[in-house]
Amino acid sequence: MAAWIFLRGLNREASHWGNFPAAFERAIVGAKVIALDLPGNGALRHVPSPLSISQMVTHCRSELVRLGTKPPYHVLAISMGAMVASQWATEAPSEIAAAVLINTSFRPFSPFYARLRPETYGHLLGMALPGVSPQSVERSVLRLTSNHPERHEVAVAEWLSIREQRPVRKSNVLRQLFAAARFKASGERPAAPVLLLGSCQDRLVNVECTVAIARHWNCPVALHPDSGHDLPLDDTTWVVQQVQNWLDEGPVFSPAISA
Repeated sequence: MAAWIFLRGLNREASHWGNFPAAFERAIVGAKVIALDLPGNGALRHVPSPLSISQMVTHCRSELVRLGTKPPYHVLAISMGAMVASQWATEAPSEIAAAVLINTSFRPFSPFYARLRPETYGHLLGMALPGVSPQSVERSVLRLTSNHPERHEVAVAEWLSIREQRPVRKSNVLRQLFAAARFKASGERPAAPVLLLGSCQDRLVNVECTVAIARHWNCPVALHPDSGHDLPLDDTTWVVQQVQNWLDEGPVFSPAISA
């Protein structure tokens, strides 16, 4: 069995993966998914979120020791979670066998206005205003991160339930934003093979951020033509197929762009 560590992004917990981990395990032979919560989210919502991505890596490594899961690990991560995966591969290269990074962005490869599109600033600020209902917030998140409205009714019901059971403190949202904003990736490609997946119609993060990472690290990249930031939600089958194809090929370092 290969341990696949799943990491979500800002203000999201393991439950936000929905049915994706089960679909992944069915498709990828020998995969055992372990979806971790980063401090400040999910089961760890009462814990102050670290102010650095490196401290989040330390938590993940300690949590896996506690669970008795030994390296090497495969990691699949999205957005801020992919920053954690990248730093992990830099700090403890012997622990990471391979990494799949989805719709992420790193300094110094991309400017701030590509890492978070300026047209989203007003929407994000509106979600933080006092008196905004949880349903309005989750619907706004979905509109920003998903391009498939037919999935929104089911998703918003699930996300509202998660929010009611395990709300994230505003202080932890700010701490996570701070950690993500100050993160700077290594200019050197990780020792482990890396696959980059991006969404051409991502309305939160410019897809050129994914392409820039692939260019600097000389890693293979696959781009989805119409899905949003939450690519595993918008097209589970496509993500799983891209990972499967990559694993079948090696995985290898050689760059390739597909849609």
